[in-house]
Amino acid sequence: MADSPKKVRYAVVGLGHIAQAAVLPAFENAENSELVAIVSGDGEKRRAICARYGLEHAFTYDEFDSLLEQKLVDAVYIALPNDLHCDYTVRAANAGLHVLCEKPMAVTEQQCERMIAAAEKNDVRLMIAYRLHFDAANLEAIDAARRGDLGDLRFFTSTFSQNVVDGDIRLSPLAEGGGSVYDMGIYCINAARYLFGDEPIEVIARSESRAGDPRFAECDEMTSVVMRFAGERIASFTSSFGAGAVSTYRLVGTDGELVMDPAFEYATHLGYALKANGKSRARTFEKRDQFGPELVYFSDCVLNGRHPEPDGYEGWADVRIIEAIYESARTGKAVAIEPIEQSSRPDLRQKITRPGFDKPDEIKASSPKEP
Repeated sequence: MADSPKKVRYAVVGLGHIAQAAVLPAFENAENSELVAIVSGDGEKRRAICARYGLEHAFTYDEFDSLLEQKLVDAVYIALPNDLHCDYTVRAANAGLHVLCEKPMAVTEQQCERMIAAAEKNDVRLMIAYRLHFDAANLEAIDAARRGDLGDLRFFTSTFSQNVVDGDIRLSPLAEGGGSVYDMGIYCINAARYLFGDEPIEVIARSESRAGDPRFAECDEMTSVVMRFAGERIASFTSSFGAGAVSTYRLVGTDGELVMDPAFEYATHLGYALKANGKSRARTFEKRDQFGPELVYFSDCVLNGRHPEPDGYEGWADVRIIEAIYESARTGKAVAIEPIEQSSRPDLRQKITRPGFDKPDEIKASSPKEP
């Protein structure tokens, strides 16, 4: 790719909370990435965001194909509702653009497969935005687990919860990718997979919702899950849209434990404590930009023809587990998951650090959390 540009030109598709609070300002921390265009159905958002970032190009969703045809950008960042990820990814890939897509990758396995096939057919890069795959705190935890600091890994437990405001997109029907597991439980699933370095072979789950709470008319309030891994290992977690803010996991081995708390946040510090064989160590990592590193890494893959980790297969691996979880919650039965081989996992070589920034004021968007 000798004639490739020094910067990858992006369009950010969707201007909701995550785009405005984290993705758009992160371009300042991504020296090999350039924000060129935005796509939104809201004219006020388009005008205000263009003014804020000095952009000349803004498109409606109906004009998305026109954006693709004009070759203004090399890549798109998909920050749309979950049930739109597949359609927009496939259209971008078929136009020869690289795709960085928010998680969950899609709502179903079939959608994930379509996205992967489109990227491979058109020889474009597809990466799923697992920001913690580049974060120092989580990468150090993975490294400790792989080095054997905890001995033989035995079990993983996690809690990720928040009180979601009524009307938030995350409360959409499960068939549209709403629900606590698609939004929050996916972090617990992904953490168990990268800490064990393996894939679950069976899940059993139970979903609950408080009677009379209108927020949960079409999705779960909370879901608790047990995932069984080979080697008699267990991972369990609870994700919730109706409880106080908690973000933590614990990994326990035959020689000790590692506790990450907070574990999954992007707007605060992260930290872990490790106790094993009579010794202890702890680290706190100040708030940092977790989205700039994603852009830096993905752009490097585009510019140098490298295959990204986390790729479409990583996103697909989590979605297939989420589908099994909701099937188990619906039927009350354990659901077996066909084993797959994952070709790559995150490791310390992917650590990229960029300074944190103050969240900009949002235009017709807001945090999902209750104040």
